[in-house]
Amino acid sequence: MDQAEQLRNVIKLKNQVPSGKARLIAITSGKGGVGKSNVAVNLAIQLQKLGKKVVVFDADLGLANVEVMFGAIPKYNLGDMIYRGIDLAQIITPGPLGIGFISGGSGIMEMNNLSKDKINYLVRNLSQLDSIADIVIVDTGAGIADSVMEFVLAAPEILLVTTPEPSSLTDSYSLLKALHRRPNFRWSSTQINVIVNKVTSTQEGQAIYDKLDAVVRQFLQGKLNYLGMIPQDTALEKAVRQQKTVSIYAPGSKATKAFEILASNLMNGGHEVPLMRRGISQLFAGLINNR
Repeated sequence: MDQAEQLRNVIKLKNQVPSGKARLIAITSGKGGVGKSNVAVNLAIQLQKLGKKVVVFDADLGLANVEVMFGAIPKYNLGDMIYRGIDLAQIITPGPLGIGFISGGSGIMEMNNLSKDKINYLVRNLSQLDSIADIVIVDTGAGIADSVMEFVLAAPEILLVTTPEPSSLTDSYSLLKALHRRPNFRWSSTQINVIVNKVTSTQEGQAIYDKLDAVVRQFLQGKLNYLGMIPQDTALEKAVRQQKTVSIYAPGSKATKAFEILASNLMNGGHEVPLMRRGISQLFAGLINNR
């Protein structure tokens, strides 16, 4: 039994557990390097500031981006719960502002070795998150690998992170097409929110979303929701280099304001976007590009 089938069994059994209160959100992207994990950790911080208890599940295999950006080294990971019987509460590592996070470690990589009893044990433990958290954010891997698809399909809400780069837009569409082809995927029962990262203007963010939504409507008969955008910001770049979250490193920055608005939109169903003032360099760049 392969990893994807094991994950499907976990999801199927999880759906048999009485639904709790935790809101499950998967954050994904069509390719790496678009800022997906940055979105995950900064949204977690802003949602926690809004009074929500947030747990981040780092399911981005082998990269451990969440623990790096949170500046915390987990004592236990998912594998310790599965193979050593460590309780769920113990594998949740405390992060900034009281956010909890779960490191996938080798637990996800070894899903193809799980017996039915281990799967049942995993499901029973993960269902405890319903009483621990208001929101569970799953930071998935990028691309269309089976393991990524199964984690994405498990969530009724998906945040798709893309950038203005043509390759990122193409890869985002490829991921949506792969989802569309899955027999257990339904547009009607899944909310797919688009976040455009690394934009130079509000107009650019809206234009990127409009392009993606147009092809999804035409070729996949689906519909996307525009959650908002994150501007290019040197403060965000500096925070990444120092392995910190910009929401804590530079609370007054443009990027942090954008994450605040994204969290508010996520909670209130809004479509607000941050105002971006164009600087002199952007003005001349625009003049040159329009010649």
